[in-house]
Amino acid sequence: MMFSEVNLDNLSRQQITSFMFDSIVDDGKDGECILVFGAKTIHRVQKAARLYHNKRAPKILVSGSAARWGKEEELEAIWMKNHLLNFGVPEEDILLELEAANTTENVIASLMVLQRSFGLNHINRLLIVSSPYHMKRCHLTLTTYMPDWISYTLCPDDRESGQGDNWWKSDRENARVMKELHSMQKYIKKGILKDLPFQ
Repeated sequence: MMFSEVNLDNLSRQQITSFMFDSIVDDGKDGECILVFGAKTIHRVQKAARLYHNKRAPKILVSGSAARWGKEEELEAIWMKNHLLNFGVPEEDILLELEAANTTENVIASLMVLQRSFGLNHINRLLIVSSPYHMKRCHLTLTTYMPDWISYTLCPDDRESGQGDNWWKSDRENARVMKELHSMQKYIKKGILKDLPFQ
């Protein structure tokens, strides 16, 4: 069965956990760049800084505009950059994508930054950072829009609540996971994301 055909309201907690979290595991491989999906969430920034200081990749690309926050608000990428600087990441190793307003645009707009900074033909692997509940959609969006020779190491942030073994214990994280499921299915049906098998 394909994910677009699944009745999401009939899924068990085990099925949701398996689909959303089981494949989201850091495989320990290094890459050319760490891509951080847009948000003003300190957990993502801490994770990216830790990966950088562990020499998993030499550059960090932070992506995101202020579209969700308002015209006078600080851009997500700038907010993340400032916190990365506080965590000891050198400014010259931080790349900025300032236009993206959503997950799809995070990927599409980051393509140009990566092309100009590295050349896409020189990128073999990206380390991907986002919130645990968001990682499945990030990966699906990347595999929909990025060149097919690029591989991904998935590095969800290290927040205590909202992980694969406890997401249902928090009303907030439970709501986020269910919203992601419905969003992915909606975007697949609209043709924005490619469909994928559901087991």
